[in-house]
Amino acid sequence: MKSCITLLCLCLLLPVAAAQQLKLRILETTDLHMNLLGWDYYQDKPTEEFGLDRTATLIKAARAEVKNHLLFDNGDLLQGSPLGDYMAKAKPPQAGQVHPAYKVMNALGYDAANIGNHEFNYGLPFLRQSLLGAAFPYINANIVVDDGKQPPEDAKNVFTPYVILERRFIDEAGTPHVLKVGVIGFVPPQVMLWDRQHLQGRVRALDIPATARRLIPRMKAEGADIVVVIAHSGFERGETVFFAENTVARLAEVPGVNAVLFGHSHGEFPGRFFSSHPKVNLAAGTINGVPATMPGFWGSHLGVIDLVLQKDGTGWKAVDGRAELRPIYDRTSRKAAVAPDPAVAELVRAEHEGTLAYVRAEVARSTLPIQSYFAQVADDPSVQVVSNAQLAYARKALAGTPHAALPLLSAAAPFKTGGRGGANYYTDIPAGPIAVRNVADLYVYPNTVKVVKLTGAQVREWLEHAAGAFNRIDPAGAPEQNLINSGFPSYNFDTLDGVSYRLDLTQPARYERSGKLVAPQARRIVDLRFDGKPVDDQAAFLVVTNNYRASGGGAFPGLDGSNIVLDAPDENREALLQYLQSAKTLDPAADGNWRIQPVPGVKLRFVSGAGGIAHLARYPQIKLVKDNGDGTALYELAP
Repeated sequence: MKSCITLLCLCLLLPVAAAQQLKLRILETTDLHMNLLGWDYYQDKPTEEFGLDRTATLIKAARAEVKNHLLFDNGDLLQGSPLGDYMAKAKPPQAGQVHPAYKVMNALGYDAANIGNHEFNYGLPFLRQSLLGAAFPYINANIVVDDGKQPPEDAKNVFTPYVILERRFIDEAGTPHVLKVGVIGFVPPQVMLWDRQHLQGRVRALDIPATARRLIPRMKAEGADIVVVIAHSGFERGETVFFAENTVARLAEVPGVNAVLFGHSHGEFPGRFFSSHPKVNLAAGTINGVPATMPGFWGSHLGVIDLVLQKDGTGWKAVDGRAELRPIYDRTSRKAAVAPDPAVAELVRAEHEGTLAYVRAEVARSTLPIQSYFAQVADDPSVQVVSNAQLAYARKALAGTPHAALPLLSAAAPFKTGGRGGANYYTDIPAGPIAVRNVADLYVYPNTVKVVKLTGAQVREWLEHAAGAFNRIDPAGAPEQNLINSGFPSYNFDTLDGVSYRLDLTQPARYERSGKLVAPQARRIVDLRFDGKPVDDQAAFLVVTNNYRASGGGAFPGLDGSNIVLDAPDENREALLQYLQSAKTLDPAADGNWRIQPVPGVKLRFVSGAGGIAHLARYPQIKLVKDNGDGTALYELAP
């Protein structure tokens, strides 16, 4: 009888034990790019559309809703705004000083953070010094010391590859538990190309999924109850090549992963853009059943993952999970969704004021406005001035060298062209003073000047790859066709000054964005000329560009870092600054060395910022079709 009672008691207890649950909320920020405040340094005015000060309000609200929470950042934090440049160039943190990004993040109580590719832009010494100010661990698993060891996986990690956080959480019955949360971070291996001058010979990069498959079992063996992957990587479609840049789909398939926090490509997941991606459940916010978030950029959203954990005889298991994004700005009403947290502005007041003084300093004057609303469809002054500055810098640097007599071209691309940056993401500098902030507006990235030596044939292929920026126009198709390929980033739309050419968009794109030759018979670049004569495929040319492009960024044919003949230490922005200072007064005008050929019977249309309407008088080849009323407008390229 006694044994029966004991058995009955055990049976009654089993459902209670099996039902023991703990709910954990995981919060993510990513790609903040030093937008700590809602302040547009390029336009020198406040904004409601971005800023960590508003995300901070969301963070506090999301925490207040639950008992258990963790907060992580996914990198690309230290570079991307004039505040970042000011801290890297004018006021770099010294021993004992805390970088303003970490003043804010320490106050917000981040639990851990990942390293993004742009963290390397200012070099390893600056990165290491800055990280000393973080009161939370930084992780990265796929960057190792270049010590010559084989296989590279045996080399020492440059950063802490992963951490296992021990946190005291409360289950649904009110009982406290210590949960071990494993957190591992990754960055695109392409940093070895993008920041070659800072990293080559010092570090090496490993493949992301392979590293995850190797280390996550180790984390579990070391006691991790759950594993959170923080990947500064985008969401790819289809098969993933070894050393791929975007690997989130593969990471969601690695056994043992309970949540994926991703970023890098500035998208929004869960979001309708990803509805056709494989293994996605948008309603639940999962990829292959794993909850995941990519919360936009510049603090535009907060990623929120809610996990349900259940305890069994072997420990805690994730039995359910959902993900969502919370925005700081309502795009429908075009109003702020939350107020900024005033504590953030107070924490970085000195650095903000220093940045304002820095960016407001005048360097030259312009006789006309400089803007980028039409830089994707017509030769444009905002790109021309950068190209001219690069040519001036390279001529001086190459003087007296064996290369000085070779024809010199310049490659430049428009950076601020709306797209994922929003309807206001354009350069728009009025006539009059040009300040330092305008230099950073014209050239957004801290790239350095490089000159490559190419043949005429390679110059042609460079332009063919860049021509992927446009959709194919069907002469027998619809009478109105969309000109711009929205999936092609404008920073890869290089135009080359020093040659003249036209684009025949009735031809298919010769290259995919990945650099793969897909239409060998297609030629969009026609009538390519140098000095008025057809370009000889065997002729030698020099092209001034930046370190990103020269080292293989953008997957342009013939560019892999092997043909650099001038490896300058100065930034392209510094070359632009020197050019403007020497010019003193600028008369911005494009030389019209390239144009898109009209297609008879087809209206070539494109969407750009509505701010371009005010500049149409200077562009007789462009006409307004409709103001869309949402900050954008529909335009047409006239024959």
